Amino acid sequence: MIVLGLMPYRDRAGYRPPRPHVARVNRLVAQLAALGLTPRDTIALEVRGRRSGKLRRTALVWAEHGGNRYLVSLAGESVWVRNVRAANHEATIRRLHAQRVRLEEVPVTQRAPILKAYLSKRAYSKSPEYEAREFFGVSAEATLEELDGIAERYPVFRIVEAD
Repeated sequence: MIVLGLMPYRDRAGYRPPRPHVARVNRLVAQLAALGLTPRDTIALEVRGRRSGKLRRTALVWAEHGGNRYLVSLAGESVWVRNVRAANHEATIRRLHAQRVRLEEVPVTQRAPILKAYLSKRAYSKSPEYEAREFFGVSAEATLEELDGIAERYPVFRIVEAD
């Protein structure tokens, strides 16, 4: 059911699927990222669907903190997060070439500095202020304590090259 263009549905984990036009744009950006036609920190994440087994691709922006790269799920317990967990944390990142990776989930207690690093960058065409307000419900200058208070709702994965 769509009310005033919003998707009111949330599943049991609190995930609200993107609006259809947002999902289409994400697929397009994922294709562009795979070809290397997006900013350097925008990648296409590929992972097998937990139900269908089909390869699923989504565009994500990675954040850097402490010499590591991280993926943050702005939508919380999103489909890509569930698929990564079901695929034993194995995935492929595409940006000009395919790179097999392992995505290690970061404990909630260690997420705040990574969320802060994510907010310090521009994500494709969206400003850090927009990202902070729209997804996290905080200001772009949020303190680590404020981010620690919301970290439980946003899965974070460290990108590790696969063996």
